Amino acid sequence: MAVQEAGRSTHGGGCMCGDCPHGAREGHRRAVAAFLVKRDELAAGQGLPAAVAHSAGASRQWVSDELTQSARTVAERGREAGLARLRHLWRRTLFVVWGTVAALLLGQSLTAIDSGWTAARTAGLLAAVLVAALLTGAARVHRLRGGLLAPVTGEDNRLSTSRAVAAGWVLVAVYSVLVLTLQLAGASGGRRRDELIAGLALARGAGVLTVLALTCAVAVLLRRVVAVRVLAQRLQKLPAERPRAADLLTDDAGRGSFTDMQYVLVSAVAVIFSCVRLARTPGQLPDLPWGLTLLVVVSAATYLGGKYAEGGRPVLLSVVRAREAGDLDAPIRTGDDIEIRGAGFVPPGAQTPDWLARMVVRIGAVHVHVPLVPVAGGFTNPTDTVITVPVPVDVEPGRVEVQVVTAAGVETNRCAIDVTD
Repeated sequence: MAVQEAGRSTHGGGCMCGDCPHGAREGHRRAVAAFLVKRDELAAGQGLPAAVAHSAGASRQWVSDELTQSARTVAERGREAGLARLRHLWRRTLFVVWGTVAALLLGQSLTAIDSGWTAARTAGLLAAVLVAALLTGAARVHRLRGGLLAPVTGEDNRLSTSRAVAAGWVLVAVYSVLVLTLQLAGASGGRRRDELIAGLALARGAGVLTVLALTCAVAVLLRRVVAVRVLAQRLQKLPAERPRAADLLTDDAGRGSFTDMQYVLVSAVAVIFSCVRLARTPGQLPDLPWGLTLLVVVSAATYLGGKYAEGGRPVLLSVVRAREAGDLDAPIRTGDDIEIRGAGFVPPGAQTPDWLARMVVRIGAVHVHVPLVPVAGGFTNPTDTVITVPVPVDVEPGRVEVQVVTAAGVETNRCAIDVTD
């Protein structure tokens, strides 16, 4: 009885360990709830120690430090939940694979009622079983990274649209060749074998081969382009907690992306058309019409162009003294707040508090961590276009340069200001 009670308390619905997805997920949920409560309380001025309540700067710094610590706890719980989810997700990918095989068997059985069972149907079913077995082995090898999601997950821990589309066309090509191969192995007549070999001719599958080569080239090229642009600080990339299905249709910030959506939609339609052509003429590679092939080419070019247009370095435009209502106009002195205006300070995907807390402003030789200023439902500082930080007393009076370092580690241009005594 004691052992059963211990098991229920350890791995029940309130479990917070990382050994099961429910426990890690519950721990993350509780950490998020605690952070939101603390943020709203501090935004309302509650919970401030008396030692810092008399100073606006000290209270703001104390609030920022408290929120930063809580945000780091949330991020740690989120990573644990993501890893636990991936460790148990690989079995679900197998359910999808073998469910597709079962659906194929059901569809073939229903359509064979009138026409009868043929050798092509047997070949199609056996090819599906072989492909499913290969995918099962691959999923087991990558079971700690989500099974079949591992090959289509990018270095930023998001599902890659280009890799997913290329993987879809690879599966279509492999399945089509297996269907023809199994039919060729079971063919008894020489004429039938010649017909199946002729079905593999370039004229039959030129469209599919063109699309396959194009989508694979786009996936490889984009990987290289992203890596080069990140190293050159022309693109800001931050890792996600875990891959999501929505990553195929959105950008890094979670907003819907037109280029990704149209690429997935057009490719999915072309893949479905190829599967239908293979089902209608199983003795040859699916002959994708050149009109549909050109549509996929245009879609891939649009997607590639959209990826090239994304990103850019953050830009610092100006630095001014922050002035509150009732303050007199004056030069910038140590202890004053400065308002840094520009663009691109918050990279896509860095809207979470733990990433916002990593932003740094370099004022001369002093590194100032950007304070988090909470309000009900979010933060007023920092933002993508404006950052407010105090000028520390360690900054020497005179002309100093200001530079912003984003959460992705990318540095902006420098802007000179004059600090007086």
